[in-house]
Amino acid sequence: MQLESTETGIIAWCEPLAQQLTPAQFQADYWQQHNAIIGQSKGRYTTWFVEHDHQRWVLRHYWRGGFMAKLSRDAYVFTGMSRTRAIAELALLEKLFDEGFPVPRPIAANVERFGIWYRADLIIELIDGAKDLVAYLSKTAMSDSQWQQLGALIAKFHNRGVYHADLNAKNILLAEAQFYLIDFDRGVIKTPAKQWQQANLNRLLRSFNKEQAKLPTLNFNESNWQQLLYGYQQAIN
Repeated sequence: MQLESTETGIIAWCEPLAQQLTPAQFQADYWQQHNAIIGQSKGRYTTWFVEHDHQRWVLRHYWRGGFMAKLSRDAYVFTGMSRTRAIAELALLEKLFDEGFPVPRPIAANVERFGIWYRADLIIELIDGAKDLVAYLSKTAMSDSQWQQLGALIAKFHNRGVYHADLNAKNILLAEAQFYLIDFDRGVIKTPAKQWQQANLNRLLRSFNKEQAKLPTLNFNESNWQQLLYGYQQAIN
């Protein structure tokens, strides 16, 4: 990761093409004006898919959630550049990507400071043809071997000590028979321990049940979950 100072803060980049990015290019307006937006994903907020010099990227702004969002939608207290949400996530993605984990390729991050506060954005590579598991399971069932494969993948991250702060069905992508984990905001690497690992799995199960409550036809059931756990147990240290 390389760091470049800007008038308002810092741009960190991992991809050489991102070395010339400006703070303006971390705003959706810039890409709209250049007719470079190729898609979007809508959740609580919009994530943008953009194309730049034949590369396809995902642009995400950091928004607050919960009670704090009532005080500020996107401002965070600055306690050091390495501890900003964007730089920390980019650094974790770079480490995992370099180690061969199935995560999006990290591109760049932007941190803009004002007073004791900062706002931030992240750019990662768009994984072609990928669907999150909710979108996928809404139309297609997965085989037992796929559920086991997913469980083994989660165990691989856990064996490395990777704590995913929001492991849910929408943060797991499937593309060409390969699963990927995305959205490592507030993720860390720590000592493997059954307590946090089980909490991660419990969070994932709650997300499947929540999505199924909204869409009863979702291709998910208890047998699927048991297959995931079987694959996990076979791979966990």
